[in-house]
Amino acid sequence: MRLATLAAIGFISVGISGGAWAMPGEGGSAQSSPPSRSAPDFDAADEYRKGIEALKGSNYSAAKASFKKVLDVAPSDAATNFLAGMADAGLNDLKSAQKHYEKALKADKNLVPAHQELGVTYAKLGMRDKAQAELAALQKLDQECAGTCKDAQKIKEAIAAVQAALAAPTQASLQTSPPLLFASAQAGDSAYLDAVGLINEGKYEQAIVSLERAKASFGAHPDILTYLGFANRKLGRYDVAASYYRQALAAAPQHKGATEYYGELMVERGNLDGARAMLAKLDKWCTFGCAEADELRRWIDAKGKPAS
Repeated sequence: MRLATLAAIGFISVGISGGAWAMPGEGGSAQSSPPSRSAPDFDAADEYRKGIEALKGSNYSAAKASFKKVLDVAPSDAATNFLAGMADAGLNDLKSAQKHYEKALKADKNLVPAHQELGVTYAKLGMRDKAQAELAALQKLDQECAGTCKDAQKIKEAIAAVQAALAAPTQASLQTSPPLLFASAQAGDSAYLDAVGLINEGKYEQAIVSLERAKASFGAHPDILTYLGFANRKLGRYDVAASYYRQALAAAPQHKGATEYYGELMVERGNLDGARAMLAKLDKWCTFGCAEADELRRWIDAKGKPAS
């Protein structure tokens, strides 16, 4: 697939009802609306922003409810699990906060705020060995950073917070205010469009980094999840790609782009029956035909990537 350059990107509405999609097919042109323009029609992304606003306003019950809905779509998302843990901590439910922080770090072992709050939580719960392990993880990140990475100051602050919690666990407080709490829609759109440009250039690893930044702003937005699936698929990470496609379709069941690309992945893996099932869905939604159905049909007929 070769996406159009950013200069050629048109702004169209992308919604849960299956409107125009950003990536119409291998060899097609990108037609991409920034997530802030399409998010209002997308419940999971809307709930994510509601959760952030509630968390900023110390309305922890509302934040918890919103993040729970997002996690129903993307249960392993690092940022959402971390924020859900923050909501639990605000409600003084430290055991639940612990579980969310652990899930966040399972998804992203370099998420510094999660290491910090998990270490502080362990200390408050009397789990000193585990708190020490989080401190060691932060110290390792500090050594690898050597004061030169973008998270250098954040890592040092996290180390100090866990050390203080270990010294006086009953006085420890969970007060992290990481930048992702205040990630703006504008910043998310910028990261998303950066990712489009990077995908155009075949820089899939860098695109994934930009898409993760966009996801910090918009949560489980189906466009972002589908791009993450596409980039990982191009890197041969088929299981990861399939997971992102499924998450996108959980958020927006009639998302044509995710349906097409999931079908193409199935063709690549030899699952032609599964691909035909995806094509049947597209044919049902596209009464007068659509590019997504046409492209997937070409893949199925060619039993692999069709000639351009």
